Amino acid sequence: MKVVTTVKEVKKIIRKWKKKGKSIGLVPTMGYLHEGHGSLITAAGKKNDKVVVSIFVNPIQFGPNEDLASYPRDLARDTKFCESLGADLIFHPDPKEMYHENFSTYVDMSVLTEELCGLSRPGHFRGVCTVVSKLFHIVEPDRAYFGQKDAQQLAVIRHMTEDLNMNVKIVGCPIVREEDGLAKSSRNTYLSPEERKAALILSQTIFMGEKMVKDGETDAGKLVEAMKAKIETEPLARIDYVKAVDGLTMQPIEKLKKPALVAMAVYIGKTRLIDNFII
Repeated sequence: MKVVTTVKEVKKIIRKWKKKGKSIGLVPTMGYLHEGHGSLITAAGKKNDKVVVSIFVNPIQFGPNEDLASYPRDLARDTKFCESLGADLIFHPDPKEMYHENFSTYVDMSVLTEELCGLSRPGHFRGVCTVVSKLFHIVEPDRAYFGQKDAQQLAVIRHMTEDLNMNVKIVGCPIVREEDGLAKSSRNTYLSPEERKAALILSQTIFMGEKMVKDGETDAGKLVEAMKAKIETEPLARIDYVKAVDGLTMQPIEKLKKPALVAMAVYIGKTRLIDNFII
């Protein structure tokens, strides 16, 4: 497995693979990899001849007061992890490699990016769409793999590839959870022991919401209010949002019908965590 840092190096390797007729799977990440990322790498390995993992903490998707500087990084650990799962290439560029001094071209989107995380993190999805678009052009993957935990991101990227006629199949993979239910996240490392215990309110609320739907609840408002009330029983939790939206447009809905997404973002102390379930 190779670790490369420049676009030129990646393109050279990709050309060789393409000439040999190899299929390519891409797993875009911001590093500090965990079993959730591992499930994406494994899925990519099953369907493609070659697997590329990008490790890049993308500065343009972070807001002014967000955790860019403190976001966890450990390339040596990530490299061992990728190698153990059979990845073929890690692309780990410097921000200056991805965004040169006069960089001024961005990929923006309306509608899907104006709710949920897009509403509370202005400009976030412009950064996501721009960097993913760049990665697709650099790596030219046949398939790209994203986790369902970032459900809005997955929907946005699928929509972007359709709108821009990108020749890549987007594959969504299920949420991977800790044994106690907490969704795997690089940001879980920010939590103190007390906060880690408190963070279980997210998955507990998700499971409660799923049961309500299974038991016949169809009123989105009632579901959301019940989920908010559950979260508010945890003193360390502060709700950013809990919403039920159309699974394709990300717009709020009144009745729960397929496809729908029930998503939340909750602060545990200073750490913002997300979770969701799909109908």
